[in-house]
Formats: sequence, structure tokens, C-alpha cells
Amino acid sequence: MIEKTSLQVGINLGGWISQYPALDHQHFKSFLVADDIKRIADWGFDHVRLPVDYPVLEDLDQPGIYKESGFEYIESCIEWCKQNGLRVILDLHKTPGFAFDELAKATLFENPTLQERFVNLWMAITNRFAGRMDDMLAFELLNEIVLRDSGPWNSLVKQVVKQIRGLDPQRLIVVGGNNYNAGDELQNLELLDDPNILYTFHFYLPLTLTHQKAPWVPPIVEYNKELHYPGQQDSELGSIVKKYPKDTHRLDREICILFNKEYLRSALQPAVDFCKRTGQPIYCGEFGVYEGAPMSTRINWTRDFIDLLNESNIGRAYWTYKALDFGLVGKDGKIINQELVDVAVKRKS
Repeated sequence: MIEKTSLQVGINLGGWISQYPALDHQHFKSFLVADDIKRIADWGFDHVRLPVDYPVLEDLDQPGIYKESGFEYIESCIEWCKQNGLRVILDLHKTPGFAFDELAKATLFENPTLQERFVNLWMAITNRFAGRMDDMLAFELLNEIVLRDSGPWNSLVKQVVKQIRGLDPQRLIVVGGNNYNAGDELQNLELLDDPNILYTFHFYLPLTLTHQKAPWVPPIVEYNKELHYPGQQDSELGSIVKKYPKDTHRLDREICILFNKEYLRSALQPAVDFCKRTGQPIYCGEFGVYEGAPMSTRINWTRDFIDLLNESNIGRAYWTYKALDFGLVGKDGKIINQELVDVAVKRKS
């Protein structure tokens, strides 16, 4: 069994079998190899978060027919991690009917058939690993849900956990909250009477800083400012945010803010409060700064945020190892900035 507090210094493996350019086996066989996992361990990380998109395991038009090739990629990664003393969080990043980056198409929470399919996919994963590697493999149910309220997610979590527990009573299961796993949404999760649940959140605040120049957030594209950390937001953002009333990123909270370590501390506080109120350890499964930001901003923001996590004994996983706009290494595998790597693996002194 994995102790919840043992997942301290991790990194995501985004862009491999999740958020890939195409469903391409050549990519899957070359993007990440055993030497990458060895390097991650040598740097000082103690675990990886492995995002997986459902088409790797199951075609959209063939429900219930699971792909051996997809499971083999997962098994290979787990074996590489085992050889290097790393634990693994298997994160279902996208499922039929829900993807964090395709919210307009999301029907999972209103479609019982898709919910059953979600449960069945987790049962296939559980069947594969039940009774094996309880001490090194955790399951994360779904990445960054976005709903008007958390009720439908709480209900689905209870359903799938009950099914997993019928086969795998000791597996650590990771559960995040609403609004892209926001820290202030942990309070709206229905806590389960289960000692092997780890509650998780993601942190990219302020988004206008960490995602500056990111082409997938229209208000930020229009804002188009180079921001330095520490620094201050200006009032121009307000007029832009008003043009996007359907945007889900709550950018109205970032108008005219001063962003420094105290801002980060305040933004992290709801997650810390949840931890103190419930007595539950918590875990930050993603954080980082987009490559469009100045390198000094990437380094300074990451250093301050990791310091705050270490102060509160919160484990974490940096987003991400390779490429995908946030990586510590580029597509060619070369380190982008050694200081950023050193900051990312910093432990509590």
C-alpha cells in the first residue's frame, strides 16, 4: 500500500500516451523510453504521474474492447519506474464524454451510458492490476473536471470507487475537485469513508501569468502581455475579460492583482485549510509555467510555489517532463534550463 505522504517530489509524463499529436504507435514507442525514467530518478524525483487518454486503451466506437497495446505501454512505464525506485500515479486524463480541453463536447455527466462506460474502463484497468504493485501504483480517476456544481462528480466518484474496491481494496485512489482541480473546490468534494483516498488539486495561479501567450485561452491571447514574476497585473485585463462571459477560467479574480509569494500563499490557502479541517493529506498533481513566459518568471514562480508546498508538507508533481509547452526537456530530449530542473526537485530543507 502506498502511504499518502510518500508521494513528495514527482513529475508528469504528459505528451506521451496523453495529449499526443496523433494516435501513433511510432510516437508512443519513441517519445518516452527507459532512459528518460532513469534520468527522472537520477534528478531526484520519487514518483511520476502518468496521464493516459482513453483512445490508447479503447476506441470511441468500440466500447468495452480494450487494447492490449495500450496496456503494454503502461506496463512498460511501470516496469521502468520499478527498476528506478519510482512510484506511479496512473491518471485517466480523458474519458469518453469528457476532456478538460473540449468542454463544449462534454456529455459524461448527463449520459448514464457514458458513465457506465467510464466505470467499465476503470474496472478493466483494475482487473489488469488488482493484487499487483499496491506499494507503487495509484489510480487517479479523472483529470480536471469542470461542472456547474460538484454533485454529479461526487456521485460518479462513489460509484467507481465502490466498484474498484470490490476487486482492489488497498489501491491508493486519487480524486480531484471541480473547476480544473482547483484548490478552492476541494471543500465541495464529498469525503469518502476510505483510508486509501488521496485528494488532489492543481495550481496555475495567476493563470494570466502562468499561461501568458498560451493560444488555447482566448482572453489571454487577446491580452497578449509579457508578465514577470514577481510583478503586477494591470486594469486592461478587466475590459478583455468582460468580452468572454462564458470563459471558465475565472480570470476576473486576477484584475489588478500583485503577484508575488504572498499572493501564491493566499491562493494556496484554501487547499491548506481543507487539509487542516479534514486531517487529510493533499497532493498537488500539476503546476508549472508555460514556455511563453520569460525563463526568469518560470524559475521564480516555480521556486516560490514549491517553497510553499514544502512548508505545508504537500506532495506534488511538476507539469511536465518533456515538451508540451511546459517541459523541463524539449522534444529533442535536451534540458531547457538546468536551474529550472534544480528548482523542480527541491525538497524541504
